[in-house]
Amino acid sequence: QVQLVEFGGGLVQPGGSLRLSCAASGFTLDYYAIAWFRQAPGKEREGVSCTPSSDGTTYYAESVKGRFTISRHNAKNMMYLQMDSLKPEDTAVYYCAARQALLCVPGESFWDYWGQGTQVTVSA
Repeated sequence: QVQLVEFGGGLVQPGGSLRLSCAASGFTLDYYAIAWFRQAPGKEREGVSCTPSSDGTTYYAESVKGRFTISRHNAKNMMYLQMDSLKPEDTAVYYCAARQALLCVPGESFWDYWGQGTQVTVSA
């Protein structure tokens, strides 16, 4: 059974850091492009970052460039999103996603597998 499970969300003060993790099971992450999305209250889900299964261009939304870093550990079947210099506008439910592909596309319809989401709240 294919499954993605996120964890690591929580409450953090502005300027703080948080690392989200996503555990994959039922498939091998090696050959999969991976992504992180987020959805704030009253807004559509947006692509935050994605990276292909092999060498290629990693995408970051303009709003998170220089602050967020996507990474993966294929041996552990894990993906991560390191979030630094967090702002209140980063508050959202964050989702990990995966698709067996050589490239990545930040659009929601591209992705086959989704996690259930983890809440990130940035507030003083």
